Amino acid sequence: MKPIRLMRGFMTVGVWTLASRVFGFIRDILIAATLGAGPVAEAFLIAFALPNMFRRFFAEGAFNMAFVPMFSKKIEDGDDPERFARDAFNGLATVVIAVTVLAVFAMPWLVYAMASGFVGDERFDLATDFGRIAFPYILFISLAALLSGVLNATGRFLAAAAAPVLLNILFIAAVYLAKGAGWDVGRTLVWTVPIAGMAQLALVWIAAARAGFTMCLQRPKMTPELKRLAIIAFPAALAGGVVQVNLLVGRQVASFFDGAIAWLNYADRLYQLPLGVVGIAIGVVLLPDLSRKLRAGDHEGGKHAFNRAAEVSLTLTVPASIALIAIPVPLISILFERGAFTSDDSAATAVAVAIYGLGLPAFVMQKALQPLFYAREDTRSPLNYALVSMVVNAVVAIGLATQIGYMAAALATTLAGWVMMALLLRGARKLGDAAAFDAQFKRRFWRILLASGLMGAVLWCVSVLLGPFLAAPTIRYAALALLVGAGTGSYYAFGRLLGAFDLRDLRRKA
Repeated sequence: MKPIRLMRGFMTVGVWTLASRVFGFIRDILIAATLGAGPVAEAFLIAFALPNMFRRFFAEGAFNMAFVPMFSKKIEDGDDPERFARDAFNGLATVVIAVTVLAVFAMPWLVYAMASGFVGDERFDLATDFGRIAFPYILFISLAALLSGVLNATGRFLAAAAAPVLLNILFIAAVYLAKGAGWDVGRTLVWTVPIAGMAQLALVWIAAARAGFTMCLQRPKMTPELKRLAIIAFPAALAGGVVQVNLLVGRQVASFFDGAIAWLNYADRLYQLPLGVVGIAIGVVLLPDLSRKLRAGDHEGGKHAFNRAAEVSLTLTVPASIALIAIPVPLISILFERGAFTSDDSAATAVAVAIYGLGLPAFVMQKALQPLFYAREDTRSPLNYALVSMVVNAVVAIGLATQIGYMAAALATTLAGWVMMALLLRGARKLGDAAAFDAQFKRRFWRILLASGLMGAVLWCVSVLLGPFLAAPTIRYAALALLVGAGTGSYYAFGRLLGAFDLRDLRRKA
């Protein structure tokens, strides 16, 4: 079976995730310019969030965290992995179809649970209507996620990483098509959601078939292996449910402040760029790699993989975090401020960006730490930690909402992220030396922090010098590019000078 090359896999997933995020930015810029932060925009965002919430619960979250380690070990042992994948595929399809049918009928209650502040105005009925159209997306994307897990576990990352690009390309096309044809933009976008899911599923289905894993819908069989999969997945499902509760609390708080759901969504998109490129890439590649190494008894190789993943995570996300804190206003105003998205919207969104930026390193390190547990089929420990973070999130979001408004939701997310990371670090000590930080990580950690801090000072100074140019409509994009270039260049220079990173690590086979 094809071996997993950690850095090569990370680069593949990272590059395609970056492409997806770039297209996602273009998508959100178009949506913001067309719909602004008004009722149609908020209704669409809630409708699109619903299937994605359940998707993280069933697919990339609970199910894949249990499926990928078991499937990876079957590959390592040569224990008929195709049959196991086929049984899991049909079992997942059955569950998700049932959930989809129930959700369509229960949509008003789901919208109420997501945004009770919508009750009594046009947003509620609109979000309910949109939600019924968008929700079947969960079926296609959940099956696509399982097939992506199959591909990732066999060392094939390209198709699975490229699939999300299709979603954003189709959204962009939908906006232009709706405007050109005179269609309702909000309704066109919501119909694009299930169509995009079909396209994503088709792409990974074909790739899996070419890799020798042909899937077809059949009556599910409750085999002993599927029972074990369900037992392992259940705590992960509960942990995924905790994450969704955190999101629900944030949206509930935001729904009581006009425009806040849109502000938080656009802020989320900005900090999700580095989180997606780095955090998701690390998590996707590290989990099957660790699982196969542990199964083969290569604990030293597993320790090396974890440490290099954590090191790369911090190398790329700490400077991104500092940048989001140092220059949120130029980023948001230049990227989103046009059409229906006003300067007031930019200012409100920028505050949320800075708060999310504070939590970015914690969010990314979670992606490197969680595979330590999941690769050992320990899904209970992350559940316990998630429950604690849920309490922190709820207390902060609800308790501070009357004092600081919608910002309470962003602050709660950030604080809960740091609590979760701290608990994962503490829990990893029980996993032995194979989950410990090595000398290279410890040596470079402080250098990364120092290089990032110096870069932040450069960014702030340059942003002050470029202030008039960043506000000039004709040259603001060039000014932003110059600002980003100054930050990137200074971080590279400081990092090399201090020995914070070595680019040769990316060219090694590990």
